Amino acid sequence: METGLSEFGKVVIFGTGLIGGSFALGLKEVGAVEEVVGFGRTPATLRKAQELGVIDRAGINPAHEIGDADIVLVATPVAQMPEIFERIAPYLGPNTIVTDGGSTKGDVVAAARAAFKGHIGKFVPAHPIAGAENSGPAAARWDLYQGKKVVVTPLPENNDDRLDRIKRAWSLCGADIYELTPEIHDRVFAAVSHLPHLLSFALVHELAVRDDADLFFTFAASGFRDFTRIAASHPEMWRDICLANREALLGELDSYRAQLDELRVVLANNDGDALEQTFNIARQARRNWAGDQ
Repeated sequence: METGLSEFGKVVIFGTGLIGGSFALGLKEVGAVEEVVGFGRTPATLRKAQELGVIDRAGINPAHEIGDADIVLVATPVAQMPEIFERIAPYLGPNTIVTDGGSTKGDVVAAARAAFKGHIGKFVPAHPIAGAENSGPAAARWDLYQGKKVVVTPLPENNDDRLDRIKRAWSLCGADIYELTPEIHDRVFAAVSHLPHLLSFALVHELAVRDDADLFFTFAASGFRDFTRIAASHPEMWRDICLANREALLGELDSYRAQLDELRVVLANNDGDALEQTFNIARQARRNWAGDQ
């Protein structure tokens, strides 16, 4: 529902799919942006985004679009961000703020520092926690961020005005805003996001390459579906995320392997009490997190 607010004149988005497109639609829904310009890897994707109303027009040259933009959102896979930062760095206007939608922050901040140099204060890193398995402009939804968390990871060079502007933009999309340092962000999300995706991909892959894979998939039911839902996620994006956060992810993977080794010993020893104790602790933690009774 539009409120008549036009807090942002021009918003430029690199990556007009689920994350970037939903940001655009969220701002459009409340009338908080006058114009959305999109950049993408293929003309077909940009045409689709324009047809769906995600963007108002496609950008051709960053030199013509960045200088008068209020916000530039880079919502591509993280491995593509360094090149985009380099492309837009010469054209940042005095009021331009750059943010991102990357699932890792340490690598993105390092790339931004290398590209923006003395203008690094114009980059406010962020991570919207509202992904889905689908991608592309058709996956974008105006309400994707309603009630979802967006983690902003401010830099020492960010002044209060720029930080508040980015928080405000995400809030207008309906998000709840949190702050972490880039380092803590990457450690937390290695455990609660990146590792689960890695495990889900690994399980499905291990079954898929068996000679009798069809037999297993035929009888897989709701438990398998729930555990492996995220294995339907975008492979390129998750390749980039895992590599970008590999140090923290390796640490979490080692901890998980140690837990599996403990469970293997328990099973080998036919120790039902120890197995049940582990399950009870996990069950209670899961219920507390999910708000179950």
